[in-house]
Amino acid sequence: MSHRLGGMSRFVDTLLATARSHGASTGMVTGEPAAPVRRTWAEVHTQARRMAGGLLASGVPERPAIAVLAGEPALIAPAVQAVWLVGGSVTMLHQPTPRTDLAEWAEDTVRVLRMIDSSTVLLGEPFAQLSAVLEEHGIEYRMIDQLDGAELAEVIEAAEDDHALLQLTSGSTAAPKAVRITHGNLYSNMTAMAEGAGLEPGVDTMMSWLPLFHDMGMVGFLTLPMTLGVELVKITPTEFLSGPLRWPDLISKYRATITAAPNFAYAIVGRRMSKVDDDKAYDLSTMRIALNGAEPIDEKAVRGFTEAGARFGMPAECVFPAYGMAEVTLAVSFVPMFTGLVTDVIEAESLETSGKAVPVAEDDPRRGTEAVRSFAILGKPLAGIEAEIVDEHGNRLDDREVGEIRLRGEAVTPGYLTVDGPKPTQDADGWLATGDIGYLTDGRIVICGRSKDVIIMGGRNIYPTDVERAACSVSGVRAGNAVAVRIDAGKSRERFAVVLESTKAGEEEAERALAKDVTARVMDAVGVRPVSVVVLAPGSLPKTPSGKLRRSAAGTEFADRIGR
Repeated sequence: MSHRLGGMSRFVDTLLATARSHGASTGMVTGEPAAPVRRTWAEVHTQARRMAGGLLASGVPERPAIAVLAGEPALIAPAVQAVWLVGGSVTMLHQPTPRTDLAEWAEDTVRVLRMIDSSTVLLGEPFAQLSAVLEEHGIEYRMIDQLDGAELAEVIEAAEDDHALLQLTSGSTAAPKAVRITHGNLYSNMTAMAEGAGLEPGVDTMMSWLPLFHDMGMVGFLTLPMTLGVELVKITPTEFLSGPLRWPDLISKYRATITAAPNFAYAIVGRRMSKVDDDKAYDLSTMRIALNGAEPIDEKAVRGFTEAGARFGMPAECVFPAYGMAEVTLAVSFVPMFTGLVTDVIEAESLETSGKAVPVAEDDPRRGTEAVRSFAILGKPLAGIEAEIVDEHGNRLDDREVGEIRLRGEAVTPGYLTVDGPKPTQDADGWLATGDIGYLTDGRIVICGRSKDVIIMGGRNIYPTDVERAACSVSGVRAGNAVAVRIDAGKSRERFAVVLESTKAGEEEAERALAKDVTARVMDAVGVRPVSVVVLAPGSLPKTPSGKLRRSAAGTEFADRIGR
């Protein structure tokens, strides 16, 4: 029997029901490729109860705010469930990399712990060696693999509006901000996602390498399958990046039906698969959902992925464009199943000068020229979520009029925790201003870009994704590693530069030739010349912990080379 405090959490109740029922038949595989181990969700739950008992026995109070620093999914799954069983909230800390200054990282971690009002970190592999750094900075911690106490007798269940996850947003951890995801938010969004994806526990198998400190990895590919009882194969981002073809290999081995990744990963794997000689190396025929989200969707990258996958039986319609953000727990909209990538082709001039998305007919000769723009259609909002488009004054716009996307619904989170205290995400009517610029067409969401990144020149709105795709189409530019940087934003002479990565960096003649080619391609694409093209060595561009490029940070870091 659960001991209920402050109401009933449907999320925790579902987690418990899964452990009692089909949690004994479905579970999680970890340890690939070296030493794969499978444990049922019932076994994970039993371990979580022992960890929960160990937490309380070690002096952690009921309903704590707990930070977690670990990379191994086999440790993280029972640990975060243990925190929920004692009524607490989980914050997945950003993980240091080999290039991280550990002193700065520790200071940032102290700021996060103060912000979420927590004094405890659960520490696990491969970060156990950081215990000395935590001690040096007075940060209390518990080793996850030592949390093995008497099994928790009574679950301390939280209320619907209590925090379940405090999701750190991307960006600088020196000024941290966490999205307050409640139990009610989690339950609403997970059940809506399950409905939108036609999820079938006992039939579907999910496969993921996404980091668990990112919302898509933590909510979509750990919390959801653990709560609803769906089979999961989980590896770490390091295991993927060290061998990208491990992804299709594990899909084949475990007959996976669902996976997800940002666009850049599909581009990488598409290129790698196209070079595989053996037509029977993989069997991807079981795939029904390859969710593409978290960054702009590139039609060329998707086409490369589906063409390469077709050799191995993968249906092209498994590509599943989606729109999401942590402020709506995770998912905002899905396309209908078995639709694949569908793009909306519109007039470039109307988009850039009048903010209208005027469709271009399939037989229009302008298709395939720079007179059109193409954006992925991201589907209708999931159950329980409303979307509207508004102008700069907050007035609602009509179909195919471009403005800011606003969202409302049960999955929309109540606010942020910041170093300056709580801040709301919603206005008085419950609307979340996303900062995304886009439009609706027959109720389906289309995103053009971020409001803070749109370049305004000569009365035109130039979208950085158009510039970046043009730059990345030039041979020698690393795929997905080019950013358009605004210069003198908001001034009468606003301009932009292109900063990119290439193996040609450092070769003066080759750099000049590459910059010339990129300038020409960008001119062809958007009709405006960048003030400069900066060529960097691979690995130089600043990225968020989840791998997204940071445009403004690139502008700041390389300002001297841009010529600002």
